[in-house]
Amino acid sequence: MTLTVTRRNWLAIAAWLSLCPAVAFAQDPVRVASKLDSEGALLGSIIMQVLEAGGIPTENRLQMGATKIVRAALLAGEIDIYPEYTGNAGFFFSSDTDPVWKDAKLAASKAAELDAPNGIVWLAPAPANNTWAIALRKDLADAKGLASMEDLASYITGGGEFKLAASAEFVESPAALPAFETAYGFTVAPDQVVVLAGGDTAATIRAAAEGTSGVNAAMVYGTDGAIAALGLVVMTDNNGAQAVYEPAPTVRKDVLDANPQIQGLLDPVFATLDAETLRELNARIQVDGEDYAAVAKDYLTAQGFLK
Repeated sequence: MTLTVTRRNWLAIAAWLSLCPAVAFAQDPVRVASKLDSEGALLGSIIMQVLEAGGIPTENRLQMGATKIVRAALLAGEIDIYPEYTGNAGFFFSSDTDPVWKDAKLAASKAAELDAPNGIVWLAPAPANNTWAIALRKDLADAKGLASMEDLASYITGGGEFKLAASAEFVESPAALPAFETAYGFTVAPDQVVVLAGGDTAATIRAAAEGTSGVNAAMVYGTDGAIAALGLVVMTDNNGAQAVYEPAPTVRKDVLDANPQIQGLLDPVFATLDAETLRELNARIQVDGEDYAAVAKDYLTAQGFLK
């Protein structure tokens, strides 16, 4: 039997539907993605669990791929939200040499401004800078009262014993160790550096922790999980030698418009994720081998964001 819908019965159906406010349509799930690394997965899982607890259905796209893949998926509308670092916006828009990226507030504002024409909204970033840094063994830092790059510069220029484990890129790139040397007025001699292949901060941190070849300092990323776990102290970069890489949820504007509660749900959570907190959470995943979703749930529950 063939059912023919005429103009008359279509109008009748439309009129009937208008009188049935109880008819509901399923809400599209928010597709939550992340990069492959453990911190990205942790932050993505935090986003997902908070949205679910707030009554927003989600679809799991965590550990989707490298930055280029996840960013392209967001722009193409294949995913709806993922955590990105403010400093990466400088590379997205070919303005990475702009000094704006070395100031946390200005970087967050600039990233949001540049991405607005793409229909992408940057929510409030976490106060945790996952950028290049130099960390010292805690025994050295405590004994000499070293807490900042100014302190370290004075220690090195004063003839203090210093040997750094780092990648070739960190030693050679103008944006890395040379930027620290310029900003703080010190020089690291070739015999004060142990270059490790691969650029893996887990290896540089381990070398400093174990004192390999006399190493007492390491190239690190600011929120590396192994920093605190292996007894290192990050020297604060008060002069802004490095660009700021604070993680923030980046979300498609049309999805945010359809779910305006997203910002109110996520901003308070990300505000609690300072560098020390992220190091501790990352350590549970990277050092202790815990599952990132379980770590996210445990943290959110302890902080009162989940019941």
